[in-house]
Amino acid sequence: MTTAAPRPDLRPPGLNADEKTTLLAFLDYLREAVLAKAAGVPEPAVRAAGVASGTSLLQLLKHLTAVELNWFVWAYTGADRDRWEDEGAVSADDTASDLADAYRAAIVRANEVVLACTDLDRPGARSLRETPPPSMRWVLVHMIEETARHAGHADILREQIDGATGR
Repeated sequence: MTTAAPRPDLRPPGLNADEKTTLLAFLDYLREAVLAKAAGVPEPAVRAAGVASGTSLLQLLKHLTAVELNWFVWAYTGADRDRWEDEGAVSADDTASDLADAYRAAIVRANEVVLACTDLDRPGARSLRETPPPSMRWVLVHMIEETARHAGHADILREQIDGATGR
């Protein structure tokens, strides 16, 4: 049913580095896991809701793209623009390739913000919640948590589609 063989099971990064490098390595590992779960899944399975809530692999990509941009670009840097829609539905025009490319571009943009940060304790410009702006450390840990939850959702959806398992 897939167009590409599932990737082998990958373990978390093994490194002994500074805090920012370590946090970013784990976040990148989880981001890649989400992308890998959507890779090679043909239409219409990639957009089919696998659970009653309506979650699909494409919906997860679209959501995570907006969440990355909202936390790192809108909230942390204070970008002068409206927030990205993070609950938007997948449209008929959205393709797996386009949404994966958009997610990759958001990751690059988010990583640029992280790499430019010289103090993980420094709060961002604003918050997505009704709280004071969080530090870069908090944003990184939150994005690890957010991406990990959705990587787990993607694991289940992919297994329902074609039985593929593993990170």
